[in-house]
Amino acid sequence: MKYNRCGKSGLLLPQISLGLWHNFGSVDNFENAECIAVEAFDKGITHFDLANNYGPVPGSAETNFGKILWHNFQGNLRDEIIISTKAGYTMWDGPYGDWGSRKYLLSSLDQSLKRMKVDYVDIFYSHRPDPETPIEETMMALDYAVRSGKALYVGISNYSAEQTRVAVDVLKQLGTPCLIHQAKYSMLERWVENGLLDVLEEKGVGCIAFSPLAQGLLTDKYLSGIPENSRAHNPNGHLKEDEVTQERTQKLIQLNEIAQNRNQSLAQMALAWLQKDKRITSVLIGASSVRQLNNNIDCLQSLEFTQDELNAIEKILS
Repeated sequence: MKYNRCGKSGLLLPQISLGLWHNFGSVDNFENAECIAVEAFDKGITHFDLANNYGPVPGSAETNFGKILWHNFQGNLRDEIIISTKAGYTMWDGPYGDWGSRKYLLSSLDQSLKRMKVDYVDIFYSHRPDPETPIEETMMALDYAVRSGKALYVGISNYSAEQTRVAVDVLKQLGTPCLIHQAKYSMLERWVENGLLDVLEEKGVGCIAFSPLAQGLLTDKYLSGIPENSRAHNPNGHLKEDEVTQERTQKLIQLNEIAQNRNQSLAQMALAWLQKDKRITSVLIGASSVRQLNNNIDCLQSLEFTQDELNAIEKILS
């Protein structure tokens, strides 16, 4: 595992980070989740990414991760891992449980710390921009999170290029630099290439890609339709059956042929493809089993692409 510098900061993040969006909630098998987290750390994944609403039920991923920490990462091991969490989506009823107000963000951070039984998180994110709250207020809340000792660094997620530019400038003026932007980025979701990556490079901010496998589409699961045990069939999943179109399936089949010629699975190639851009600090993967985790980590064995391969991939995706 290599560790990349996150923007113009002192923090190094692993090439591959583990996201707890799925498979770590109260509806999931705790022993399986614990095995995944421990194996990830043993393979060099030092960064574990959460959010207040991860579950289901919301909050339960943080609660379970707190138990995993207690069982496996006591003492100095806490100093060897990076824990991130976020606030910005609906977490509780009423006027103060959503979006980007100072009231919500700081209340949510306190709740996250209690659920995980930790004194601080390494990275605290604004999970999404709030169209009603001034961006200055949201950034002031992030700044306070650092000054209060409850977070070491702060970041933003799902902000457009222009929103990112404003947020980064406000944080700089406050004296708490923006460390990182967490953006949805994959072969099938490339909006970050239209300005965001340029802003991050200009401002010295790191980028971590989430949903790099497009919720499982960029795997061999959907090459022959929608299997019964897939996310598209899971009522708690974020991939819907109508997203698995015939046109997309044909693209996946062609991409899979290139992956096979590289002696990789489609998933491994999709993860490697993201890392060709040096502006990507880390790629955030999920895993439903230790076997799937290790299969994804094996993408690191073949990160180089020929120009012919890149051209062929681009032709398929266009």
